[in-house]
Amino acid sequence: MQSFMQTLVFGIFAGAIYGIAAMGLALVFGVLKILNIAHGELVMLGGYVGFWAFSTLGWDPFLSLIIVIPAIFIVGLILDRIVYRHIVRQLGEEKIKNSLLVSFGLGLVLQNLAQALFTGDERSVQVSYAGEGLNIYGVLLPWTRLATLGIVLIVTLALHFFLRKTYPGKAILATAEDYESAELAGINIGRVYMMTFALGAALAAIAGQFVTFTYSLAPSIGMTWTLKAMIVIVLAGTGSILGALPAGLLLGVVEAMAGAYLAQTYKEVAGLVIFLFVLIVRPQGLFVRK
Repeated sequence: MQSFMQTLVFGIFAGAIYGIAAMGLALVFGVLKILNIAHGELVMLGGYVGFWAFSTLGWDPFLSLIIVIPAIFIVGLILDRIVYRHIVRQLGEEKIKNSLLVSFGLGLVLQNLAQALFTGDERSVQVSYAGEGLNIYGVLLPWTRLATLGIVLIVTLALHFFLRKTYPGKAILATAEDYESAELAGINIGRVYMMTFALGAALAAIAGQFVTFTYSLAPSIGMTWTLKAMIVIVLAGTGSILGALPAGLLLGVVEAMAGAYLAQTYKEVAGLVIFLFVLIVRPQGLFVRK
């Protein structure tokens, strides 16, 4: 029972990172209606900014978020202005096709840029309190993982408040619902698209910072995190931005259980199995109404 609870807890911790990574991609897809394959590279860039702040400035990885989030937010603004604003006004199949091609190429550029700046070696952040935490009836809750989960929950609640209670957030939701009607109502669609993409990039950066002390960081991790985010989006439902967190938690728990009770080689397979199961049984997603 103790080992089961420990596996469950670590699955929840991993799922929190999946959820915050997928939330940014879900936001961009839901509003701009483009599929940004380079989303994982934004996760990777956020991780490298955090690694630089830790290794060069000596900042704690959680404190480094005050650098990581604005830095990748600005990167998102730049990418939208240079690349994606030329795609969002396209329609239907053409938009999806071009966004896939452009973002795939952008991902390669960002990956090679990271390799040139940081080399291809795997990096990680080791904090002095990494092995410390709460011990509740034999179940270890590391401080780093608890802080990660707490920040993810705070960010999710803040995003919910922003989207539902503020004018810019309501403008984003209105644009996601019907961009033509939103434009007729006086909403600056171009600005909404720009801010949405930058916000999605900032969410990816938060996930990237958590990757630095939970997993290993390398220029090649982008596609892995893009695929994780896409699986979570399908589990949650493509119209559910905030549903990405519970869907991420579900994926994290399933992978942890498969790794513990089957084999580590089946960890990724278990995620794909539940992905296919949801597609067949409930194709609209777990957190979207028909």
